[in-house]
Amino acid sequence: MTDLQKRLFEFRDEKNAAFQAKLTPTVPADSFLGCRVPDLRKFAKEFSKEEGWQNFLKELPHKYYDENLLHGFLLDSFKDFNTCLSAVEEFLPFVDNWAVCDTMRPKIFKKHLPEIMEKIKVWIKSEKTYTVRFAVNLLMSLFLDEAFEPQQLFMPLQIESDEYYIKMMIAWYYATALAKQWEHTIKILEQKKLNPWTHNKTIQKALESYRVTAEHKEYLRTLKIPPTRSH
Repeated sequence: MTDLQKRLFEFRDEKNAAFQAKLTPTVPADSFLGCRVPDLRKFAKEFSKEEGWQNFLKELPHKYYDENLLHGFLLDSFKDFNTCLSAVEEFLPFVDNWAVCDTMRPKIFKKHLPEIMEKIKVWIKSEKTYTVRFAVNLLMSLFLDEAFEPQQLFMPLQIESDEYYIKMMIAWYYATALAKQWEHTIKILEQKKLNPWTHNKTIQKALESYRVTAEHKEYLRTLKIPPTRSH
C-alpha cells in the first residue's frame, strides 16, 4: 500500500462505499473506500500544496475508485494550461465511470476556450465512452453561456453510440441548453434530430429543471415521442 493510499484509508466509510458502488455499477465494488466527496476535495487542496503531488497523477492505473476521484479533483490545481491539458489526456483513457468523468472540470480551461473547443472536437469522436462523455460535459459547462454559438448544438448529433452513459450526458446537455438557449435548442427537438430515447430523456430532464419555465415545459410535453408498439 502506498503512503497516499494509507492516508485515503483514514477517510474510509464502508457504508458510503456500498452506496457509491450502487450508483457506479461499472466499477468493481471492492475498489470503493467510501471517502466522502467534501473530504476528498479538501484533501486534494491540501495535497496539491505538497512537494511531488504531480507524481501521483502519473501512477496509472490507480487501484481505488477514490484515487481516481482524487485525481479528477487535483486537475483543478494546475496553473499552466498546457501542463493541465497533458495531464487530462494522460488520465482520460483510465476513466471508467460517470462519477469520476463528471468531476473533471479544470478551472484553467475557462481561460482557454478556443483551444478547448478544438480538443472537444477530437474527444467527441473517441471510441472511449467516458472520453466522449467528458467532451459533451465540457460543451455543456463551458459553452452554453457567453461562449455559446448555435452551431455547437449540432456537435453531439454526430455521436453514434448506444452507450447509456453517453446518451444520458447528451440528454443532460440538451436539457441544459433548453434552459439557457431555448430559441436555438428547441429546434433540435421540433425537428426530431435525436434518437427517440435521448429525445424523450431530454424532455424529462427539462421538465425536472427549475430553470425551464412552466410555459416551455407545457410545450415540451407536446413534443414527446410515443413508444412504438411491437406487433
